[in-house]
Amino acid sequence: MRTIIFATMTALAMTGSVPAPFTAPAPAQPAAERRDSDPDRICARYLQEDPRDYYGGSMRMRSGGPPSGVAAPSPMVNHAPQMAQERAATVVGGRIGGPMPRPMPRPDLRDRERYAGEEVAAVRAVADEPVSTFGVDVDTGSYANVRRFLNDNRMPPQAAVRTEEMLNYFRYDYPRPADRSRPFSISTDVTTTPWNPETRLLRVGLRGYDVAARERPAANLVFLVDVSGSMFSRDKLPLVKCSLALVAEQMNPRDRVSIVVYSGAAGRVLDPTGDPRRVVEALGRLQAGGSTAGAQGMALAYRTARENMIEGGINRVIMATDGDFNVGLSNNDAIIDMVERERRSGVQLTALGFGTGNYNEAMMEQVANKGNGNYAYIDSPREAQKVLSQELSSTLFTIAQDVKIQVEFNPAQVAEYRLIGYENRALREEDFANDAVDAGDIGAGHQVTALYEIVPAGGRGWLPERRYEGNRRPGPPAQAGEMAHLRLRYKLPGQNESRLIEQPLSAGAIRSARAPSGDTAFAVAVAAYGQLLRGDTNMGRFSFADVRALAQRANLNDWWRREFVQLTQSAEAGGARASR
Repeated sequence: MRTIIFATMTALAMTGSVPAPFTAPAPAQPAAERRDSDPDRICARYLQEDPRDYYGGSMRMRSGGPPSGVAAPSPMVNHAPQMAQERAATVVGGRIGGPMPRPMPRPDLRDRERYAGEEVAAVRAVADEPVSTFGVDVDTGSYANVRRFLNDNRMPPQAAVRTEEMLNYFRYDYPRPADRSRPFSISTDVTTTPWNPETRLLRVGLRGYDVAARERPAANLVFLVDVSGSMFSRDKLPLVKCSLALVAEQMNPRDRVSIVVYSGAAGRVLDPTGDPRRVVEALGRLQAGGSTAGAQGMALAYRTARENMIEGGINRVIMATDGDFNVGLSNNDAIIDMVERERRSGVQLTALGFGTGNYNEAMMEQVANKGNGNYAYIDSPREAQKVLSQELSSTLFTIAQDVKIQVEFNPAQVAEYRLIGYENRALREEDFANDAVDAGDIGAGHQVTALYEIVPAGGRGWLPERRYEGNRRPGPPAQAGEMAHLRLRYKLPGQNESRLIEQPLSAGAIRSARAPSGDTAFAVAVAAYGQLLRGDTNMGRFSFADVRALAQRANLNDWWRREFVQLTQSAEAGGARASR
């Protein structure tokens, strides 16, 4: 019997066919032989490296441990079984077979990374455009990707930087919602602007309600894994395996996980299972090789999710790839059209980006936006732990959909404004009340932060005076009261009609504004960091050193915040090298 099975698997490997499904698990390790381990050690099984080389935000080999003054986060207890031995069957580039030889070295792909950057948002005159409208963004991928560049002693491309994802990477001290009838709280404050004494900063913060693990609905998850040849490097498929193993560790008995892979073709390699051991073992058998039929894999993953739909539960595809599709549909617009069609079935999408060189971030971020999901970039085991373990409820469980923010400024109090970030989330004013217009979703425990830089009425702004009297903006009348009016629209999951929240903002906040401190100081520092990396010409002489000093006014008793301070030093050094 063993001879027949081996011969059948070998024939499949030679023909390149993809059985759908293949579910035979490798031998499970006896429970008595399993041991608890932290995420670094789980990943070391796949990466075959010393776990001390993986900390914080870099996959690069380092000596001497984390940067000075940065203590690694507390390890997470894990109960995953040890991976199957190398003699177990493997899935190689969509084929089933034994261990494959190491592929030939790939050509240098450093110039193949793709980004869809937007220009820095323009300044608006309140007299001309008093209303600002945008959809929320809870993605964090840009921050981790930028960190990857800086840890490799390179400045990131400006197109890779999205300041809103920098801001939303961190947590702030926003209050919890009072009750779940309104799924998030709203916080606002106004401070002076560290880089411009003539302006003020308005911060708007949302915080979604939290969901304990025991309260999370049952999940129907489909892991969609790119096993093409482009994934053969230790910051790609090996890191994918350990990242998804962390998700498997959070499974409860009601959850079901399937695995779909794609390379030159697509196939299902694990039928829905509630056994985390089978998930981890199936991941361990994946190897990279072949071309990339990503669209075919996405179609199969969505079909698998629909076939196993859990009514009232979480139904989501988790795609792990470098985004380098090169077989079948490879045009971003065509892939996005497919994702938009599929989301109507109720299946959401989480896009996890990996790797360097040929990374297609433009596709990853856009498919997550259109798939009613979220996007993260995984550059280390610690980032995988943050996104897929500590923040798993936020990643999976949606509490509000199509969340839109609209701010109408009072010309008597505000002359000019600009929204910092959110350029690719901008909406038309009329889109706000149109429930057919898609916007971002908020998951349990998610936070959203937005910053407006505003010019108080009568202050010196960015825009010049116009020559002709008829074109000049009228001076503000004597009027007190409101600085602006804040509106939010959102839909509860499964509903088609949005709900409205309105909140006036007092003009007194402008007059009483003080220098940012505490949590606000850190948010402002992160925003300045993003805008400097983007080459924002409205930042004056503000520098990365100023960003660092501002961040240090806040509470830094958090691993990720202390790491941010270190990254400002890397950015400062990179900027100095670039100017030579």
